[in-house]
Amino acid sequence: MHYVNAKGILSSTNGMNLYRGCSHGCIYCDSRSKCYHMDHAFEDIEVKANAVELLESALKRKRGKCMLGTGSMTDPYIPLESELGHVRKALSLAYQYGFGFTLITKSNRVLRDLDLLKSINDKTKCVVQMTLTTYDESLCRKLEPNVSTTQERFETLKLLRKEGIPTVVWLCPILPFINDTEENLTGILNYCVEAKVYGIINFGMGMTLREGSREYFYRQLDKLFPNMKERYIRAYGNQYELASPRSGSLMRLFHETCERNGIVHDNNQIFEYLNTFEQKEKHVQLSFFD
Repeated sequence: MHYVNAKGILSSTNGMNLYRGCSHGCIYCDSRSKCYHMDHAFEDIEVKANAVELLESALKRKRGKCMLGTGSMTDPYIPLESELGHVRKALSLAYQYGFGFTLITKSNRVLRDLDLLKSINDKTKCVVQMTLTTYDESLCRKLEPNVSTTQERFETLKLLRKEGIPTVVWLCPILPFINDTEENLTGILNYCVEAKVYGIINFGMGMTLREGSREYFYRQLDKLFPNMKERYIRAYGNQYELASPRSGSLMRLFHETCERNGIVHDNNQIFEYLNTFEQKEKHVQLSFFD
């Protein structure tokens, strides 16, 4: 861990990264790609020391309310968050100033902040986005070693739904020759149906690799799946997009299951939902004796 002072905190689309780098160890992580210019060891988490102050200043200056977001580059609930609490402070500011919030995570640590998530959702809208990739728990531990298991994430999604928090699932990546099976996809989709998620984001059955993330991924394949790296190289070379050979049938299964169960599966519709700020009216019961 190391600290920096940031010049700003909110992007043009009102997203933020309170941390840079991650300790979850997911073997396919795109955030390791060199194009993001993370000029430090990925596991050496960069903490924006002045992030909370910058966020409060930005929210005070905002002319209109909007949805805030975090988690696109670094999971907000890395273990370090339990110590520093930057995400909780950001949620508190969103509630204080009346902004909506959405976050992407793979961790059941999000439940620590259930009180704030509910408070924000009572006033505006709060959406928790959860990534699910691998139904089989032992395989999940290989692909995503230092994060909540898929079963734990599923239980988290159910609890969030019970508490009135809308949820969205990211169904990606699907790794060719590893978890691109009908059994895997059916298991994840059944979880989504039972948890009553609002929508599922999917960009196709496959994954992406580029400089930085490719080298790490291949090193992990050598450790976990002997001879798999050579199979990838034969099939894809240095391609950026690696579509599963089963992509067509898996995509049909995905869309048909979502359609049958009333789950939104159009990415544009889901992103519009995530980005749309909602102001909820409070209906106060008046007393004749006031």
